[in-house]
Amino acid sequence: MQNPLAKAAALTLSLAACAAASAEGVRTEKNISLDLANQIAAHTVAACTASGYNVTATVVDRAGTVRAVQRADNAGPHTLEASRLKAYTSASAKNTTLAIMEGSQKNPAAANLGQIPGYLLLGGGVPLKVGNEVIGAVGVGGAPGGHLDEQCAMAAIAKVADQLK
Repeated sequence: MQNPLAKAAALTLSLAACAAASAEGVRTEKNISLDLANQIAAHTVAACTASGYNVTATVVDRAGTVRAVQRADNAGPHTLEASRLKAYTSASAKNTTLAIMEGSQKNPAAANLGQIPGYLLLGGGVPLKVGNEVIGAVGVGGAPGGHLDEQCAMAAIAKVADQLK
């Protein structure tokens, strides 16, 4: 005959294991708020405008869904889609689009990255991070070079750095 105490201990361990397994199925993730997305979009357009560039800035959340868009006066119509695709690419790959583009050019195994639907391998997409966790990205289109788009995004991120903690 089995010991009742051993049975109770086995049942308790079994229930604890089930509880731990089900807790692993629920995740808590950080994401960008609408207010912060609007701030970043506005700061990005302002930074580029101050340099004489008419751009569009799109901010996406961690899943690549658009949260905020601002288009400067005189920004070309193509800048809307370019900025969205850059933001999506950056959020998805968790890297700057300039780094992704350069990596795909140098590494033959990564040459087809540009064929992923929704990816745009041009500079101007920058991930938004809290620590090492990507909570979204900003994409910029319209400056005369992706490196300049990226500079505007970085300037905007610097302005809200205290909120990205």
